[in-house]
Amino acid sequence: MGAGRRLTWVDVFTSTPLAGNGLAVVHDADALDDAAMLAFARETAQSETTFVQSPSAAAPDADYRNRIFTMVEEIRFAGHPSLGTAVAVARAAGAAQARYRQETIAGVQPIEVELSGDLARATMLQEPAVFGEALEAAPVLGALGLGPADAHPELPVQPVSTGIFHLMVPVRDRVALQRARPNFLRVSSLSEQTQTMVVYPFVADGADDAPVHARGFFAERDHVLEDPATGSAAGPLCAYLHHHTGRASATITQGLEMGRTSRLDAAIVGDRVQVAGDCVVVFDGELRL
Repeated sequence: MGAGRRLTWVDVFTSTPLAGNGLAVVHDADALDDAAMLAFARETAQSETTFVQSPSAAAPDADYRNRIFTMVEEIRFAGHPSLGTAVAVARAAGAAQARYRQETIAGVQPIEVELSGDLARATMLQEPAVFGEALEAAPVLGALGLGPADAHPELPVQPVSTGIFHLMVPVRDRVALQRARPNFLRVSSLSEQTQTMVVYPFVADGADDAPVHARGFFAERDHVLEDPATGSAAGPLCAYLHHHTGRASATITQGLEMGRTSRLDAAIVGDRVQVAGDCVVVFDGELRL
């Protein structure tokens, strides 16, 4: 039997247990190798599992290193694993408030946490936005089971990154968004061709303070998974809306179609995007690994 390590389970972008996006956080993970981390990520069956390690020599000013694993591989960066991990680290330290500098493969991200019992609020600054070339809408919509008439009449389909590239796909209305039924082979091919992780259809019509509705799809193994909350896409979406419409903030709802309603708050701060959300700790335990 391996050494005991603290394990914290957090639902992110919600204040309601068993909503939002679930995350398993393994503390004190310096001694775990990549194979063990990937194996445990598969064991959790969550979209991502994180492992808290000491900062690497590349980021000596960071407070901790956040290793983020899907059930397939380690990834550069992700939103809900960043916020949820910061909450778990603060909770383990017994802190009601905390500021951290988190190291990921994408860089170092500042994160702030406020805790009250099992509830928390976390805020982070993502990396400066990088925009890819706009794409023809029809093939992208086709991969989602939609047609050319479902395209937004003005906004382009475009890859955007604030740490990792996702594909922003504006659609004409919520009916089209709800009708999306992605095809695995087409989404997988699209993600490979565009070097994006998540295909992110959204509806952003109405006043600047109106909610933006979104869904997140990514190809994994032999099927397409839907993400109930994609924090690393909320930043690119906010940057995209600012670039194309001048809108400087967005409240994004996601996960409705899955029964795991999530709320993500994003705003332009200087040359970066700030992404924030509520979190709730579901349980603390010990991992024998």
